[in-house]
Amino acid sequence: MRAAVFEKPGLENLKVTADAEEPKLTDHDVLIKVKTAGVNPIDQSVVSGSYPASPMPHIPGAEIAGTVDRVGNHVQGLKIRDRVVVYNKLFDGTCDMCLNGSENTCRNGGLIPVTANGGFAEYVAVPQQNVFKLPDDISWDVAASLPVTGLTPFHALMEASLRINEDLVVFGASGNTGMIATQIAKKMGAKVIAVSREEEWTKEFGADYVISDYGKVPEHVREITHGKMADVVLNSIGAKVWDSSFASVGMNGRLVTFGVLTGPEVNLNIRSLYLKQIKLIGSTGGTRAELRELIDSSAKDLKVKVLKRFGLEDVKEALQALSAKDREGRILLDV
Repeated sequence: MRAAVFEKPGLENLKVTADAEEPKLTDHDVLIKVKTAGVNPIDQSVVSGSYPASPMPHIPGAEIAGTVDRVGNHVQGLKIRDRVVVYNKLFDGTCDMCLNGSENTCRNGGLIPVTANGGFAEYVAVPQQNVFKLPDDISWDVAASLPVTGLTPFHALMEASLRINEDLVVFGASGNTGMIATQIAKKMGAKVIAVSREEEWTKEFGADYVISDYGKVPEHVREITHGKMADVVLNSIGAKVWDSSFASVGMNGRLVTFGVLTGPEVNLNIRSLYLKQIKLIGSTGGTRAELRELIDSSAKDLKVKVLKRFGLEDVKEALQALSAKDREGRILLDV
């Protein structure tokens, strides 16, 4: 089968071959013919070696959408040609986290495509418990954005307990997770203040206000909220906007974060933290129940802006495009 494979870390070592071994199925696995794969920062980390990958040789690809090609002997509820997406968190189902419905924090888990091969290939085999059927009215672009780009901000907003009529500030609102967060928050009834240089299309995605000046975000938030500041701030960018995101949180507000694209180390003003009773929330991935809810309740209304799409043979260029300065929109692989 055709696949993007590397035997040692480094983008220069990523090769597209027609001779990759087709995945073998266990009784509980599903073989998926990949239609569209999202290109995600996870894939950059895997290819670069920041996330040690196994097995080797290795196939990246964290966001997978396609159709069922074959099923294991004990698989039920799925049939050939069903449209599906892959929940990319591998979990044991027996630890205390899993038993409480938090598979995303499984104590013994892994991640597709870190501890298992991913979807930059014609076919991928995954456990049935990681496969979710899709309605026909969800586009492949949205489907390939659900497992990580969609589920991550959905879980973050759930962790932040975003409520109707609350003010939400989304940093990087025109990025992968930001564009989905904006749409989900509007569906939840919040007022969305988007921080983005792309004012026109960010508003088309549901933002009530757009702040394009990253240097004066707290000042604009103060003006928009008449001094109250934000109830919830979502920082998916990391250290570069930490001070601005923290300063934008109002009394009893919540700051939720899940990204370190601009660095993981920050300074924290503890006095402001306790005087304003700010809650700091770390969020990672999402649960299977949340992915099911996202598919059933929101996915058909979601849209994604695709900056560029590539074929599998151009996977290197796709990964490089992900790091382009001021990238606005998704990079997708049509496998």
